[in-house]
Amino acid sequence: MDKKSIFVTRPSMPPYEEYVKRIKPLWDKRILTNMGEHHQTLEKCLCSYLKANFVSLMTNGHMALEMAMQSMNLSGEVITTPFTFVSTVHAIKRTNLTPVFCDINENDFTIDVSKIESLINKHTCAIVPVHVFGRICNVEKLSEIAKKYDLKIIYDASHTFGATYKGEHIANFGDISTLSFHATKVFNTIEGGAVVYHDETVGRELYSLKNFGIRSENVIDGIGANAKMDEFRAIMGICNLQYIDSELKKRQMVHDKYIELLDGIEGLVLPYIQKYVKSNYAYFPVLFDSDILGCDRDLIYGKLMEKGIYTRKYFYPLISDADCYRNIYSSKETPIAKKISDSILTLPIYADLTIEDIVRICKELKSIIGM
Repeated sequence: MDKKSIFVTRPSMPPYEEYVKRIKPLWDKRILTNMGEHHQTLEKCLCSYLKANFVSLMTNGHMALEMAMQSMNLSGEVITTPFTFVSTVHAIKRTNLTPVFCDINENDFTIDVSKIESLINKHTCAIVPVHVFGRICNVEKLSEIAKKYDLKIIYDASHTFGATYKGEHIANFGDISTLSFHATKVFNTIEGGAVVYHDETVGRELYSLKNFGIRSENVIDGIGANAKMDEFRAIMGICNLQYIDSELKKRQMVHDKYIELLDGIEGLVLPYIQKYVKSNYAYFPVLFDSDILGCDRDLIYGKLMEKGIYTRKYFYPLISDADCYRNIYSSKETPIAKKISDSILTLPIYADLTIEDIVRICKELKSIIGM
């Protein structure tokens, strides 16, 4: 009998009966969108959980990025990294800004703060650092650089819901942080996202931008989009938020079991937890050194897939190598990001992944690399 497939992620969901009970009144009220009761409740719940000043829900994480940038009336160049999901760079381009790529650190894959200042010029208006796999950027140094050059910081914090640095939730750093609540994330609303911000004036802009530019019943004073979250997804978020802490503990157990089974294997670089960071264990990225192992990442990826184990080349291709950007940028300018992109796999990780499945994954991986 063939063994079951193990996918790289699996969405967390609340008990079926709980969700159905909460959505049932929608059939009576018929208020399904336009920032209704549950939309407002989830915003308040998230403010409380994140200890944030303000949260504005969005229909997805990508629109959260676009709306965040538009709310700050930016123009010119934005420094970010090519080692990210394509949404980050697309959002910059779609808001008529110019991405400028900075290389990353080899140890945590976040933006290399030592290389940022050489990229700043009179056209630079902002930095969009990406917290990768739940690993945190050097927020102190980034704040220092931003103040020195009068730049805005908009964090792409899609991977970091529930993570903290020195006791502070990651979403509270920078001028703005954006979150993704996609089904694959630690916390999900099926599809969804949010902007976390500190200034009420930003909130007024976000309200207009995500609601067609409509500021009030009779005032349309901007050109906006439709980026509102509906009530069904808001209720999913309300339900899932009740279980987030227990979900994070389960993910930690998965992470720790991987470390136990794979630690010490030459040619594998396993993830580590940064100092002062309480991780959310969002991903389990592994680097494969082909010179030591005698086989490359792509072969390992393919062999695991043959065994029904689905990993992910994440992030690959590097954004500067993507078809839509390769004629504008060169990955040679960010050699560390290129190296990481070519050698990384994220192994399956989710709260319900069983010890038996983790053992199977590690056994198959060891067999492929000749252990």
